[in-house]
Amino acid sequence: MRPQLKGVAVAMLGGDARQVILAERLEALGVRVKAVGVPFPEKRCRGIEICREISEGLEGVQAVILPVPGVNDRGELYTVLPDRPLILSGELLSCLPAGTPVLVGMARKVLREMTGRCNLRLIELMGLDEVAILNSIPSAEGAVQMAMENSSITIHGSSSLVLGFGRTAITLARLLAAMGSRTTVVARNPAHRARAVEMGLGAADYTQLGDAAAKADFLYNTVPAMVLDKEALSRVSPEALIIDLASPPGGTDFEEAQRLGIKAILAPGLPGKVAPKTAGRILADVVPRILAEELTLR
Repeated sequence: MRPQLKGVAVAMLGGDARQVILAERLEALGVRVKAVGVPFPEKRCRGIEICREISEGLEGVQAVILPVPGVNDRGELYTVLPDRPLILSGELLSCLPAGTPVLVGMARKVLREMTGRCNLRLIELMGLDEVAILNSIPSAEGAVQMAMENSSITIHGSSSLVLGFGRTAITLARLLAAMGSRTTVVARNPAHRARAVEMGLGAADYTQLGDAAAKADFLYNTVPAMVLDKEALSRVSPEALIIDLASPPGGTDFEEAQRLGIKAILAPGLPGKVAPKTAGRILADVVPRILAEELTLR
């Protein structure tokens, strides 16, 4: 069913090519999109109201859409536009009526505190299976692309270690195995390790991390905590490649990796970098329905 959003005003603050696709979808549904810091290509913003200031963009809206990475610890909105930082504050959000939905990919503490003080409804899209599972596909493909670009060996015949077994890790481990890599999953949860074995993968717990890391050509971390610490890195081959997909600061001791001569790359937010059109379509399929449901409840 087509979401009934005609005449609704929505602020879209910051972002990248994903927000362009989402804005165009909303505009086609009759939404009045007020965009600040969205990188519209020339002639792609017809029917969308471009605002210079956040305060202008927030005026008179029923919902707010923030970029997938949200805001950093300084309150700066993620945007690929280089001209100036966009600072979001509780003072700016205070103009919104209580209960206004604020959609974001992932929320850091500063955004949680701002929306909480203003009594706004914060919705984290990457916490929803229908978004996160589909988003894991470009994440996994992007991780493999990075591995291929930064290594002199093929994925086929290599040994891969995947840390964690959430949505992205499952998709990544399955892809690596399908490409012919001997893939082992490191997970704390016994049920996750059992599922990995059922999928034809190797499985280890964190007490076995050192032994597993010593055998790996590629290590992919999805855990947002320090798991590849000095002790674990001491077992990693200098010829191995680490790709850390966790949110900054990641789960790798990058200074220690550099000291040991191990190439380690922090690579969060790959969908928006390697497949922005696909990632944008995922948002465009889900966000209109969420907006319609949220605005109906108010």
